[in-house]
Order: sequence, then structure tokens, then C-alpha cells
Amino acid sequence: MATWQDFEHEAPDLAPAVRARFEANKHHVLATLRKDGSPRVSGTEVDFVGADLMLGSMHGAVKALDLRRDPRFALHSNPSDETLAGGDAKVSGRAVELTAAADRAAYEAELPEPPPGPYQAFRLELEQAVLTTVEGDTVVISSWRPGEPVRRFERR
Repeated sequence: MATWQDFEHEAPDLAPAVRARFEANKHHVLATLRKDGSPRVSGTEVDFVGADLMLGSMHGAVKALDLRRDPRFALHSNPSDETLAGGDAKVSGRAVELTAAADRAAYEAELPEPPPGPYQAFRLELEQAVLTTVEGDTVVISSWRPGEPVRRFERR
């Protein structure tokens, strides 16, 4: 697993483009696993806080309960429109819940405004980041995993 900062260090050309996709829109799609192992998708928002990509949730939301039970996730950026201008980004890994008071206080201090009520927050540790772009008539897929160089695939 890697922090967002690790990703930026290991993939300095790819990380800013992926981050731009998550900052371009407020709402994204989170995939989690239900108790029976089947997938669940939920709308969500994420924030970049210090070295980390963070996810906040209303306390007791099913996505938060899913992540508490099984921390595996996939997060897909909102692609905006059919042109895929700037690309289509996805990250996956494991979510680590912030439970220590000091960690929660640090998280809250970095937010533009405090959460409106009880919440759960998770640091998203990365296993993979992917950016898909269209260059002319070619689909370009750039993929990163911790400790590995960025891999680039092209499809026509």
C-alpha cells in the first residue's frame, strides 16, 4: 500500500493528472463490498489532506460500514462528459478508518469547513492508480502500482 504522497513521488507525471480528475468534480463513485461479498457502488466525495487522499462519510452510512468490515475499495472519478477531457481516473486499495482523536482533529483542521454532523473518515491507501485518456484515435492507459514504474498501454 502507498499514501498519495508515495504515489506523487513514484509517478510524478501521472499523479497530478489523476489528482486533477478527482479535483475537477465534487462527486465520484466508490465501490465497496457488502457483507455477502457482492459489490456496492455509492456516490462519494474525497479530499486531499496532507500526504493522503481521504474519504469522509456520514456516521453509519452503508459505505462506511462496508469499509469498516472489509477495507477494499475502488474509486472512479467523475468523467464530466463524453469527451473524457483530462482523462478518466481510478484508484483502488484499502481504506483505513481514522479513529484516534489526534488523527480526527488533524483531518478536521485541513477541511475547508467542519463536517456538519457525526462522521467517519478514512485514509485511502493505494494499490493501483489508472488514468485513461484519448489521444487522437488512440486510447492510452497509464497504470501505476507501488514500487513499480508507470506502465503505458495503447489501443486503437
